[in-house]
Parts: sequence; structure tokens; C-alpha cells
Amino acid sequence: MLNFDTSWRFNSPGEIPAHVSGAFSSLIGKIAAQGDRQTMLEHFKAYFANAAGLTSTWSSSASWAETDLGNYMQGACENAPLFIEAFYDACIAFREGNPQLGVPDVAFMNRILADNEVGYEIQPPDLICLTAHEKIVVPERHASLDEQAQELIQRSLTQSEQLLSEGRGRPAVQEILWLLETVSTAFRGLDVGAGTVEGKYFNKIADDLRRHHKGQVLEQVLAWMTTLHGYLSSPTGGRIRHGSDLKTASDIQPNEARLFCNLTRSYISFLTTEHARLSKSSMTGTGGRSGGIAGLAQSGGLDDDIPF
Repeated sequence: MLNFDTSWRFNSPGEIPAHVSGAFSSLIGKIAAQGDRQTMLEHFKAYFANAAGLTSTWSSSASWAETDLGNYMQGACENAPLFIEAFYDACIAFREGNPQLGVPDVAFMNRILADNEVGYEIQPPDLICLTAHEKIVVPERHASLDEQAQELIQRSLTQSEQLLSEGRGRPAVQEILWLLETVSTAFRGLDVGAGTVEGKYFNKIADDLRRHHKGQVLEQVLAWMTTLHGYLSSPTGGRIRHGSDLKTASDIQPNEARLFCNLTRSYISFLTTEHARLSKSSMTGTGGRSGGIAGLAQSGGLDDDIPF
């Protein structure tokens, strides 16, 4: 067995494309040509049946063994790590039982995976996901936020990560997007020197902040932030907030969900840091009001029925 994230065994992080399955099937055919064809096909059948969550039984002929193997491989394609593990384990076991016969080595397997941009690499005893992203860490404590608001932020971050680990990409991104909108409300009423943030909802708050920080990093980051928010909201874009266009509906992929969550986490971290900086400037300036942090904690953020 290969070592990889155990959650992948139950929640597939992605599929094996049909043409890649075909490439591995062709390899099995070449291996089987070295001896009794049916016996060798039955060997690989057992491993791919396990990967598909099925039980392999001996076929009535070599032709049926090939057909049954193809069906098991098709079922295993739904989970890329299990598919790769099945082929790898079958080859290792075959080589141990038939040292005089040849099987593809790890370098050859990896070449197929790399040439077809499958996104995984075998590094025995591990299977490495080349497209995996570690979560962006958001500081647990924020000087300008009260205890209740900080608990709300950490609870939402934890919930999003839990949903990701369960393979539920869409609700994971929905949760983190909700948190971004919620955190933005902390800037309501904040005196930023050039004026006061008057916006009530995410886009209006972002517009106010950008207008008061022309030529500064904050203006550019808010532009990126609103672009991401707009894309995820669109029925023809990320299809997260305002539903999906049924003509182009498709589920969010695990790597896409992680990317969207990480981008949003980084923006949340940036916003909380900026809130602390601007709040401090406001308190030491001309006595302007600080942002409505208590309101953030009490309200839980934005009303979902308000269009953005």
C-alpha cells in the first residue's frame, strides 16, 4: 500500500482520465504477454476490484478476464489515488512472485502520470499530490477584535477546513466566502483619515476603502478581493453564491476548492491586520470612531438575501 491522506480513500480528490486508464491497461496487456494471460489478468483484476470497492471472481476465459478487468479499472478511475495504488501494488506483488518477468518500474509509472498531468507522483512508500495546497494560516488572535468576534472567525475557518477534508468543496468555499463578507463589516464606521467607511455590505465597504486608499497596497488588494468575490458569486463563474447556470453546471474540483479557500483565507488575514492598523491610527488621530467589531460578533455578518 502507498501512504497518502487517509481521507482520500473515502472522499475522492479527483478522477483518473479515461485515456490514462487506457495507458495503464495497455501496460497490463504487455505484462500479461509474458506468460499465462488469464492468470496474469486475474492478478491485476483483484487489485483494481479492491480499488473500486468490489470483489473479484475468476472469469470463465481470458477474454472475459480482460473485459472484467476493464470494468474494474473503470470503477477505480473515480478515485485517482486508489487507482494508482492498485497498479503499483499489483506490480510490486507480481514482481515478487515472478522475479524472472518484467514489470514497469516506478520511474515509468511516474512518466505516464507526469506526461498526462495527472497531478500525482509515486515516491515509495508515499503517493504525493503535486497540486495539493496547504491551508493558509490565519492568525488566531487579532488585537482589534473582541473575543466573540475572534471566536466567530476561528469557528468559521475550522468549519471550512472540515468541509474540505470531507471532500465537500462547494460548501467549504461558501463558508469561507461568507466569512470574508462578515469580516469586512468590521470596517463599518471606521475613520480612516481620508474619510469614514460608510458602506454596509462587502462591495460597498470595499469601494469605500479603495476610494480612501488610492495608490496604496490596500487599494490593489481590495481590487483582487472583489474580483474573486465577483467570480465566485457569478452563476457562470465560480457558481458559489448566486447559484449555477444549469446549462454549464459542473461541480467544483478539490484543487479548485483549496485554491479558492486559500486565497480567501489570505485576504481575511490581510483584512484583519489592516483593521488593526487602521483602528490604531484612528484611535491616535483626531478621535474618529473605530470599526463596528462588536456588531460583527453580534450579527454574525451579512444578510444572505442582500445582492452583491
